[in-house]
Amino acid sequence: MKKLFCKLFYFAGQLSLRFEKSFKIIWVFLFATALFWGLPNEAKGTAGSANEGKLALEQDDPRYGKDSLECARNWSVYDEFVKHRALDYAYEPWSFVFENCPMLSLNIYLHGINIVRYRYDRETDPDKKKELLDLLMKVYDQRIEYFGNEGFVLGRKATALYPLQPGNARELFDLTQRSIALVDEASEAPVLQINFLAAVQLVEAKQLDEDSLVILFERNMEIIEHNLEQGRDEQFYQGASNIILSLFKPYGSCENLVRLFLPRFEASPADLALMTQIIGMLEGGGCTDTELFYLATRQKHGQAPDAETAFSLGRMENSLGNFSEAIRYFQDAATRYAMADGGQQAVFRSYWLMAEISYRQLRQLVQAREYARLAHEAMPTDGRPLLLMGEMYAGSAANCGSDEFTRKAAYWPAVDKFQQAAAVAADAAVKERALQMAETYRQYFPNGEEIFFNGFTRGETFRLGCWINETTVIRSK
Repeated sequence: MKKLFCKLFYFAGQLSLRFEKSFKIIWVFLFATALFWGLPNEAKGTAGSANEGKLALEQDDPRYGKDSLECARNWSVYDEFVKHRALDYAYEPWSFVFENCPMLSLNIYLHGINIVRYRYDRETDPDKKKELLDLLMKVYDQRIEYFGNEGFVLGRKATALYPLQPGNARELFDLTQRSIALVDEASEAPVLQINFLAAVQLVEAKQLDEDSLVILFERNMEIIEHNLEQGRDEQFYQGASNIILSLFKPYGSCENLVRLFLPRFEASPADLALMTQIIGMLEGGGCTDTELFYLATRQKHGQAPDAETAFSLGRMENSLGNFSEAIRYFQDAATRYAMADGGQQAVFRSYWLMAEISYRQLRQLVQAREYARLAHEAMPTDGRPLLLMGEMYAGSAANCGSDEFTRKAAYWPAVDKFQQAAAVAADAAVKERALQMAETYRQYFPNGEEIFFNGFTRGETFRLGCWINETTVIRSK
């Protein structure tokens, strides 16, 4: 028998040298067969494993089960198949080791995951697939039984189960909850992500309340932030953070969000990443009118000013009635937007609001007109800035003349602006309003007799003073 299996080894070696790739699996099979049958039953020597080196096999070593030689043989056979990625052939000898010598090596479980999953993916019979899934879960449970590290392994068990049963929310939630409770800040990013996803599914199924979801959100995000601060697997933890934030948004009422983030804001007001997170969550939840949103935006703008935070602060100061502060922030936003490519619409938006506030709230006519002019330059086809100028001119008529005739003169440049607005407006509604305004204020023009008795003629240019300072054309109604 000894000569037979030695010749078998020699034959396998020659084939592997001559046909290196084509006969690789054949060589593995012949090697494993020779190894399996070549050891005499009475032998008490050694059996090797490439994973752990050569180990002395003692008949009474509890790691090798009741039959140490059979364990050693099957271990070596499946180990060689795994090395050469012949996982289908590895299944039977691995199964023997898994069932009969579970303490032999941690590699039984590391290899077992791949071996069982390989079979599961290729099985078509539903009943057999279920058996293989149960076996896969048993691999994790048995690893915990013999090698411990329960928190970590439960997390890995959940990540193995999720792609196979993504709708199994209860089991996924229970597994990840236990794992996170045991390892806390060492929880891996996929475990935190699966945990929160399963929690959302349970909330949707009315098996978990929304207050619990808020608590889970806070806990998971704190663990993620800790690992990001430590620089650990940043890509994975940042990805998990983004997914959890998006999952939480539909459940984040303004009251819940403020209750969740206010203590964190108060504890770390200089944390720029936290300010950005708070702003994003409150914006996503429609909570931009909360004091916390204002405070976080102001903190962020103070540390890393940009156009968006400046614009947000301008809008909030405006809603609070702090109009001068609002204009200051809008000016900052307009300047920053102007430096960015493709920011003309945002520039227009800033100057337009400045013009509106200056005219309607502060009655600063000259300044309002300047902001309207800048808005028109940013978006020449909008039309609204020209409409606003016309409205300001018409509204100033009573204060821009010394007599009846000169007070009516302000309506000429007003109608000029309305007509210009109608000519450039791309929006049909703006164009229609401009034409209506022009028609309305033509009725306030002086008549022909008034023009004649004041020493003027129709079609003559006229320079209107006051704050308007426009040259226009004399017309009668």
